[in-house]
Amino acid sequence: MNILLLGKGGQVGWELQRSLAVLGAVTALDFDSQDHCGDFSNPEGVRAAVRALRPDVIVNAAAHTAVDKAESEPELARLLNAATPGVLAEEAARLGAWLVHYSTDYVFDGSGTRLWVEADAPAPLSVYGATKLEGELLIRQSGCRHLILRTSWVYAARGGNFAKTMLRLAQERERLTVIDDQWGAPTSAELLADVTAHAIRHLRQRPEDGGLYHCVAGGETTWHSYAKYVISHASKSQSAIKIKATEITPVPTSAFPTPARRPHNSRLDTRKLQAAFGLVLPHWQQGVARMLAEIL
Repeated sequence: MNILLLGKGGQVGWELQRSLAVLGAVTALDFDSQDHCGDFSNPEGVRAAVRALRPDVIVNAAAHTAVDKAESEPELARLLNAATPGVLAEEAARLGAWLVHYSTDYVFDGSGTRLWVEADAPAPLSVYGATKLEGELLIRQSGCRHLILRTSWVYAARGGNFAKTMLRLAQERERLTVIDDQWGAPTSAELLADVTAHAIRHLRQRPEDGGLYHCVAGGETTWHSYAKYVISHASKSQSAIKIKATEITPVPTSAFPTPARRPHNSRLDTRKLQAAFGLVLPHWQQGVARMLAEIL
């Protein structure tokens, strides 16, 4: 199996280089790759790369993920999140290849308290959410064989993440204020990569199981409770860091105004994914504990 991975330098792309290696030959590209174009601001260059490499599977981990910045550069966000993935879908359809693509909880408006299912009507609040939704639609309309995984609150040991920010601030300040009215499930890039590899293997045998799925870790939490878990875990560990924070105060989203509106309810129902692919998705605390063991 020949696999083309795009966005190899991101958190999910980095983990995919590991997880996909057992499936076949992986060509991994990023925006600055030299031999073939992986720059999503150049869709025709990306098209040429696909035509030259003729992969059996295209895995797209590239995206414009700077949620607030997208509000001031909607054309670039649309190019990276919708137009170029649409080109990938066209080329996948022409080749008869599979396209794996990642989307987001931001396609929903975050209303209510129940878990969102795949059939719920999207209503994005931001440019980021709208462009990611358009990317989904272009892929589905292309007729290519595809797997779209919507996820949320992605983190990894490599690169920046919320936990690292909280640990840094907890060493500098005695009091932290953290948002407590947004709900979701911290999901590791490692988990997404492993689910992806499992799903690709499964779809080669059961192509009828392709489509749109929600993929997040088990359980749910708020950013405030997530921060408390991270700092408590660090305090109990044998690491050299010294936690200064003694108070972690919950505050509403309105306490931290941002250019892009965030959904309050990012709970995603994963029962469809687990049933179709025979998976059990671990609780979010399990992945976060593994990440903390690596960085502390």
